[in-house]
Amino acid sequence: MRLSRYFLPVSKDVPADAAIVSHQLMLRTGMVRQNGAGIYTWLPLGHRVLQKIEQVVREEMDRAGAIEMLMPTIQQAELWQESGRYEDYGKEMLRITDRHDRDMLFGPTNEELITDVFRTYVKSYKALPLNLYHTQWKFRDEIRPRFGVMRGREFLMKDAYSFDLTEEDGRASYNRMFCAYLNTFDRLGLTAIPMQADTGPIGGDLSHEFIILAETGESAVFCDKDMLDLPAPGLDLDFDSDLSGEVAKRTTYYAATDEMHDETEFAKIPQERQVSARGIEVGHIFFFGTKYSEPMNATVQTAEGGSVPVQMGSYGIGVSRLVGGIIEACHDENGIVWPQSIAPFEVGLISMRPKDETVSKVADEAYETLKAAGFDVLYDETDERPGSKFNRMDLIGLPWQIIIGPRGIENGVVELKNRKSGEKSEVALEKAVEMVKAG
Repeated sequence: MRLSRYFLPVSKDVPADAAIVSHQLMLRTGMVRQNGAGIYTWLPLGHRVLQKIEQVVREEMDRAGAIEMLMPTIQQAELWQESGRYEDYGKEMLRITDRHDRDMLFGPTNEELITDVFRTYVKSYKALPLNLYHTQWKFRDEIRPRFGVMRGREFLMKDAYSFDLTEEDGRASYNRMFCAYLNTFDRLGLTAIPMQADTGPIGGDLSHEFIILAETGESAVFCDKDMLDLPAPGLDLDFDSDLSGEVAKRTTYYAATDEMHDETEFAKIPQERQVSARGIEVGHIFFFGTKYSEPMNATVQTAEGGSVPVQMGSYGIGVSRLVGGIIEACHDENGIVWPQSIAPFEVGLISMRPKDETVSKVADEAYETLKAAGFDVLYDETDERPGSKFNRMDLIGLPWQIIIGPRGIENGVVELKNRKSGEKSEVALEKAVEMVKAG
């Protein structure tokens, strides 16, 4: 994409009403525009990141055996009345009526709706296990929206729902999602710590939040430092195997949010391994058995001919929330430092003298070469001062910068800069392409 044709409304000024770094940088880089309290328009740069995160999440859900679908944003109140949650959910739910005075709601989550889908089509144990997921916009009427997209009212979320015949099978499905989440966050360049958590209005007796450490985190978190060094299960993980051992590797360590914190248990950890910090929730998983299937009569026939309510779990990842969370974890004094896997563009190509015919020709050729190599490239061929170009590229945080100027052309090289390390090197374009591919 040529910068001269792109919509990138960057700003030098730090917004006065943005309290945390991610909110400040998302506004300064033109990723979003705030339309109201907790409601944002996602501008082109932000939308690209949102799509890339969504794709990583999709790939890992598919790898774990979940099946994608799409449910609506508007739901019928009667489904929630049937489950017993309509009144319990509270004022966070946006309740509306249609022109026929039917009670409706803007979905904050989808347990009832997916249970209705399941009970309509699935009648036999032979269809199990089943895991269905979608990525859709949700609305929760937060009493005090804050921290930009980290706690907005409208947000993009991936939510998956598992259905199993027995409690043992249901817990196995929970373990699959537990491991899939670890792999997902690892691919996003994050170390996410699974922490025992309160089930809240979702329900059930088994739940983990996935937390990334950040000074601006909304929750106090407590864990064993050794957890931070545990690698993700890996992309070659066999999801059809018994994954209880992989889960046990993490859950045997102490890790809890302030809601579940036990100071006595925490004190048993050697002091040098005690981590007391702030954290940001980026994912939450639940196993709640028959909480929804029983009242909504979502049953299947067993091999013996009987009928039982299915065992269920739900698994959420805040896709839009992750954008803010990643920025909180990946920035410096100059701006964002995107992990290459979800950067809006992998390479920022800078022409130092776009009015110079030779420089322009070489830069254009480099642009085509990089695109042909499969990279997303933002090509700055604008007639601005070099300092402005460099500052803008640092601010928006693209992983690599390739600078083309007269001196480099004379020597047959380009200048390659790694945004994270700040290291610069002069290499042939072909070598620069190899280095970017290698990450």
